[in-house]
Amino acid sequence: QVQLVESGGGSVQAGGSLRLSCAASGYSISRLCVGWFRQAPGKERDGVAIIDSAGRTRYADSVKGRFAISKDNAKNTLYLQMNSLKAEDTAMYYCAARGGNYCDLSSVFNAWGQGTQVTVSS
Repeated sequence: QVQLVESGGGSVQAGGSLRLSCAASGYSISRLCVGWFRQAPGKERDGVAIIDSAGRTRYADSVKGRFAISKDNAKNTLYLQMNSLKAEDTAMYYCAARGGNYCDLSSVFNAWGQGTQVTVSS
């Protein structure tokens, strides 16, 4: 079972940037679909971005052009570069993983990190 630990969250003003990291252990993320999800207070958890084992990416429409997902297989770490942040990006961000060569934002992920809070003030 892969273990995931997020970091990099914080408070930033609108228009700013943050980079989230997700350190994986117990399994190589090069063989997994991995992604970022977020949940704002009182709302359901939504998919933000995913990257599959071949490096193909998918993004939620709300973050296209502003966020970029990437991974460093050698470091076994997943990243989310977030630019032009908006107040509506405020949420707890979670890293997740699942097996298989292909996945998308609606796939069921079965390994989750504890989350890192992102707060964007307007």
